Amino acid sequence: MPELPDIAAYIVALEPRIVGQPLEHVRIASAFLLRTALPPVRDAEGRNVRELRRVGKRIAIGLENDLWLVLHLMIAGRLHWRPAAAKLAGRNALAAFDFPDGSLVLTEAGSKRRASLHVVSGEAALRAMDPGGIEPMTASLDAFRAALTVENRTLKRALTDPRIISGIGNSYSDEILHAAQLSPITQTHKLTAEQWMRLHSATLATLQRWIDRLGSEAQNSFPEKVTAFRPEMAVHGRFGEPCPVCGEKIQRIRYADNETDYCARCQTEGKVLADRSLSRLLKSDWPRTLDELEALKRK
Repeated sequence: MPELPDIAAYIVALEPRIVGQPLEHVRIASAFLLRTALPPVRDAEGRNVRELRRVGKRIAIGLENDLWLVLHLMIAGRLHWRPAAAKLAGRNALAAFDFPDGSLVLTEAGSKRRASLHVVSGEAALRAMDPGGIEPMTASLDAFRAALTVENRTLKRALTDPRIISGIGNSYSDEILHAAQLSPITQTHKLTAEQWMRLHSATLATLQRWIDRLGSEAQNSFPEKVTAFRPEMAVHGRFGEPCPVCGEKIQRIRYADNETDYCARCQTEGKVLADRSLSRLLKSDWPRTLDELEALKRK
């Protein structure tokens, strides 16, 4: 799922292309995409784009007369900049937003249709789309700590809950926790003052680094290959590869459609965290340390 740095990069790329331009036509190929009926989407046509905003993991396109098109890409939705009036070819093409100089095309890979478009009117309606999490790039250490300790959650769950903190998902939470040298399963109520400082600093530094990197790339070309797995990442998507800090192999916890990637040496004092499916299978044979894991692999 595109997260804060990815959404920021989309906005960097879109601003010079569509702000100040009229939205000439909206073409929707998938009936599942549009989630609102009023105002009708046709009301957006012919209006100039005033601004773009990030609302959590959503992209809000602000039009004249305070009308907003709010796109949520979910896991597999992606945006593409195509020549004007580009055809909506293939089953993955969901919609096109036509401007004088090009078309913004929304696609979604796979068979599940999770991406959404909402058309809302006014600031209050736009704010209602926001899950309510704090903005990580502007929150003070005290505000950051207060938000994450409203409930006693694991750090991984707290960082990825949009009601707690805005714009962070599976990918960047792994990178943040590795930079902070904290276990993804540590409970928020158990962190020391020094650990809170590390977590807050790692959140700012990690997100800013990727905002800068992806934003710089988006200034040169439209971000056509937005992905949750980047080779420059420290741990996310790098299971079995060496940690860039200590060289130990990256471990993972798999659950449903997601995974948590971490370095046991850097983050969990050498302890291997239980993977739900494998730990059920191995039961008492589940390795508790890196040495036990290596011994199990040699059997």
